[in-house]
Amino acid sequence: MAWLEYLLPLIFLFPLAATAVIVLALRNLHDARVHSPFDAHPLKEPGQGLRDRLDRAFAGLFLDGALGPIVVLAPLVYGMGRMLFASEQNWIEWALYGALSTLLVLVFCFRLIRDFQRIRRLKLGLACELAVGQELERLIRPEGHPYYVFHDVPGDGRSLDHVAVTPHGIFVVETRARTPALSPSGQEDNRVVVEAARLRFPGWSERAPLHRTRAAAQWLSSWLERQVGQAVPVQGVLALPGWRVEQEDAAEDLLVVNGEGLARRLSEDAPGELDPALHDAALVVLRRHAGLSSPPPAA
Repeated sequence: MAWLEYLLPLIFLFPLAATAVIVLALRNLHDARVHSPFDAHPLKEPGQGLRDRLDRAFAGLFLDGALGPIVVLAPLVYGMGRMLFASEQNWIEWALYGALSTLLVLVFCFRLIRDFQRIRRLKLGLACELAVGQELERLIRPEGHPYYVFHDVPGDGRSLDHVAVTPHGIFVVETRARTPALSPSGQEDNRVVVEAARLRFPGWSERAPLHRTRAAAQWLSSWLERQVGQAVPVQGVLALPGWRVEQEDAAEDLLVVNGEGLARRLSEDAPGELDPALHDAALVVLRRHAGLSSPPPAA
């Protein structure tokens, strides 16, 4: 049964095939598309189309980088199996297996080079779109506007999620994501009770989010005071999107919200009063600290 000499070596390809299946199952692991916890609609940022294409490019790079060695090794592994089961050695056949592996190496090398070039072009396009988007934001958020928001501001060992500058003070907004619990009846329980030093979720409680938000606000207040030479009113805000927040003996120095209507809430709350000179000075040092360009001088 000469055909067994060609069939039995396929056994050695099963581990490679299993690895390839795992790689294919993980190909969409790097998917940055997210949906709003408020209305489940996709969240879009400047350059979202390029972000999606960049995700697909990284997925392609992952497939070529992970599947490439598997595909290249397949002819060699099959050839070694043939050498074990073949009744006589055919060096032309072995040379063909080697030539096929060499050809596959070249193919995947070209694919990887193409992936790297594609990612570089997409990154450049995304950087350009983000730069133009920041300039366009000045139409709705001009330099002279008293409200300003910074994202991912470097802090004391960790970044601050958001810093909002208003005429009434500065807010440090920290965001925490938690999965709602299920009640014994199978209903979703998204109620959280805010106490002075802890959050009571359904079935568990946490102190770290309140502590870290307070620490972030205290750090920013101290840092701004050192930078501008006088005290700046700063309040911490903890956002828990998708949760129903209930206040119970909550501390006054910290605001806990679910994120809906946050802009209106911050425009109404007043942790203190910022005179125009102090407001502008805090804005300048925050822009410099966040790595943004300074506003152009007034005409």
